[in-house]
Amino acid sequence: MVGDGHRPAGKPLSDAQDEAGVPPGFWTGRGLAAVGLAVGDVVTERQAELLLGEGRHPDADRIEREHLQGGKSPAKARRATVLGRPIEHNKSPKTEKAKERSPWLAMDLTFRAPSTVHIAWALLDDVIRSVLELCQDIARDKALGWLEDSVVEIRWGSGGKHRKPVKDGLIVAVFRHYESRAGKPLLHDHAVISIRARRPDGKGTWGNWSADSMLEHIVVADTLFTLYFMEEVSARLGWAWEPREVTPGRRPVLEIAGIDQRLIGWQSTRRQQIADALPIFMADYEEAHGHAPGERAAKALDRQAADRTRPPKRKVARSLSELREGWRKSAIRAFGACTVYRLAERARARAAAAAVWARVRPVVDIVLAAVDISAVVYVLRGAFKRHHLLAEARRHLAYVLRGRPHEPGLDDQIVQAVVDDYVRPVGRGRMMTADLRALYPHDLEDQSVIRPLTRARSASRYEKARLAAGALTARVHAVRRSHRLGSRSLPHSVSVPAASPPRSMRERAEPRAGHAVRVAGRDQEQMTDVAAVEESRRVIEAAVAKMAAKLQDGIRERAAVHGPRPQPSPPPRTQQPGIQPGPSTPTGGVR
Repeated sequence: MVGDGHRPAGKPLSDAQDEAGVPPGFWTGRGLAAVGLAVGDVVTERQAELLLGEGRHPDADRIEREHLQGGKSPAKARRATVLGRPIEHNKSPKTEKAKERSPWLAMDLTFRAPSTVHIAWALLDDVIRSVLELCQDIARDKALGWLEDSVVEIRWGSGGKHRKPVKDGLIVAVFRHYESRAGKPLLHDHAVISIRARRPDGKGTWGNWSADSMLEHIVVADTLFTLYFMEEVSARLGWAWEPREVTPGRRPVLEIAGIDQRLIGWQSTRRQQIADALPIFMADYEEAHGHAPGERAAKALDRQAADRTRPPKRKVARSLSELREGWRKSAIRAFGACTVYRLAERARARAAAAAVWARVRPVVDIVLAAVDISAVVYVLRGAFKRHHLLAEARRHLAYVLRGRPHEPGLDDQIVQAVVDDYVRPVGRGRMMTADLRALYPHDLEDQSVIRPLTRARSASRYEKARLAAGALTARVHAVRRSHRLGSRSLPHSVSVPAASPPRSMRERAEPRAGHAVRVAGRDQEQMTDVAAVEESRRVIEAAVAKMAAKLQDGIRERAAVHGPRPQPSPPPRTQQPGIQPGPSTPTGGVR
């Protein structure tokens, strides 16, 4: 509530926030009306203590006082202010599970934009700063609204067997911070969500929403926030986005086009601190285990390095204007005044945006998106759930559109296309995996094109996923070209129509003809990995040569058995060179 500082005992909260240079928190969420609050109300210290610290009504003091005046006992008056189960129940030794003795009363979701946004927000003028903060507000509220509508569910009964959507919505306290622990610009919001919500039972009773469903969808909400933030920035400032590789072999991030990439290193000092400490942890691991760490162990070592190099919080209070002035001076000292002043040229970012949008058409092909997402999620996870597909679908939209708006519900359409045609259930619960018969409908032989790419030991899982998705996408393009030219599909081609195993092949093919829905424009050949495209080209050429060789062998065998056939008298017109007339000439095949 006071930024990254600590409030001295006895100091009022508003004074501590002023000294820390952070604005006061405010309430948001559709569940506020149930507790007498409104969106935008300031979060007071007593309200936070009651709701987020004790699970009671934020106006519990008034309610308890009225009940006492009405003649109720202190215990009953206090119980009337409790929302759901009292925390005294958790602290009781009779509680069955020890982990429940410390009540979990809130969850903190942190919303932050990519690095170049913090650079523009810190070093450009106040107009740009205000617009970026507005984009942050809009994207955050839309992501929280999606959680209220589609994710959050209330539970009750033995073991939480009853689950339904919450009646009103969430109660959220938002606190905005301006800097990182390293003292660099980092615009981010802490959305502290109360776990208390009303049940849809018509009685007005309170309970806890399901934390496991919320935890499952945190990454999905993050991708939705990023997608909306990019769209708001592009619409209001005319900026576009382009991918940047942070760590080789890992998923790239989308940054504002036209901003000097050197400033990212100045802003992200923590990343460099972690990179400097990581070799020490790597050496200790190799000495202890006798081999280099794998991908999972490397991620764990990266987290250890981040924890060990975590700097202490700043104790000197500074306002936002003082912070911005200090950041500008720091950037000028690091890279010179010209670099910082060029950053302030809006025409520079708009020119970069025009170049990006001229190179990348904002067209979303649902079929290609479904193939891409199926391959990526399968290689990365093997078995997955629907929310994994939804997160990848939103990443796909962000990469394809680069800040252009998307139609509402398009992400769900893509996921539904994947579920209908390219996955099959596996194990218990809602787990799924890729249906390889749908992705490779022409027998197992075709899988030899993809599997070597996905099993390259020297490549990261994301690199393997991109190679597999690129090769499948190239095949879809090859099939579409053959259909447009009116020729037969080659034996190696992947037919786009493919469905789950219970349906027949005919049933798969029929709905697929109309399934190639595009949101805008005509077919667009997506950018694919060069190695994957080259691999597909070699397979196509090999299949063509193989079919031509079989055709010639068949002609020679027939000539050897039956002798040469009598040639008809030549027609008056000139024949096309290289084609023999007669009934043995194949039609519609390879020439």
